[in-house]
Amino acid sequence: MVTVTDAAAEKIRSMLESQGHPEYGLRVGVMGGGCSGFQYRLAFETAAGEMDQVIEDKGVKIFIDPKSCLYLNGVKLDYIDGLMGAGFKIDNPNARSTCGCGESFSA
Repeated sequence: MVTVTDAAAEKIRSMLESQGHPEYGLRVGVMGGGCSGFQYRLAFETAAGEMDQVIEDKGVKIFIDPKSCLYLNGVKLDYIDGLMGAGFKIDNPNARSTCGCGESFSA
């Protein structure tokens, strides 16, 4: 479903360790909003919800709620650190279009 690049996994682990919670996971979700109709939501959480899909990739746990699963099949989560800034990048093959900032999409 969702794959995590080495760079993203390292950044997630590093952020969780610096916050003193290496056992937490990353929630990846989709919600209405943004300039293209849907936007991504990333947040650290202590545990998966009852209906969540849990993916463990490269030593990190990813939690995805059932509604978001519809939009995240085949997604690649990456972390980019370059001259123009740093942050997580989501490559979504299901998106018909994305906005200029890359933080929202239409399905």
